[in-house]
Amino acid sequence: MTNEMGNEIATLAGGCFWCLEAPFRRLEGVSEVISGYMGGHTIDPDYKQVCSGETCHAEVIQVHFDPASIAYRDLLEIFFVLHDPTTPNRQGHDIGTQYRSAIFYHSDNQRFVAEQVVREMADNWPDPIVTKIQPAEKFYPAEEYHQRYYDRNPSQSYCMAVVAPKIAKLRAKFASRLKEPAA
Repeated sequence: MTNEMGNEIATLAGGCFWCLEAPFRRLEGVSEVISGYMGGHTIDPDYKQVCSGETCHAEVIQVHFDPASIAYRDLLEIFFVLHDPTTPNRQGHDIGTQYRSAIFYHSDNQRFVAEQVVREMADNWPDPIVTKIQPAEKFYPAEEYHQRYYDRNPSQSYCMAVVAPKIAKLRAKFASRLKEPAA
């Protein structure tokens, strides 16, 4: 899927959207990252509904990126470094279908690349990858207070304990891909 500026969109689910939104926002070639919900049956769900597990929606991020600056494949490789794709419906202490690992593709090419990357990444994990690869569905942006959550709340305990280490991992492994120099 290409937006009006020629950017593509990648939609990824890998646990709490705060944990993916903050690192992906720091990548060169990424113009916008929106936290939201996808993959369920409830129309226009809210956070409380999604957290109940009854909507079947996953917490996702939509990454708007310039494929001339960063390839979709690169985004997926970073995605697999930032979360554990071997735990069904779970990331760390976050448990439930809303925390599943999924790649929602927007084109046949994205599906092909996602399948390829999953096969290539399989040897990097001691357990099988359970990441679902499925067509993108209706995207529901999360409430405003979830957008840029880490950037507005870096001292919040969850952000310090869970999100900050993911940003540190991003800086350590992908420093050349960052908008700002690694600190």
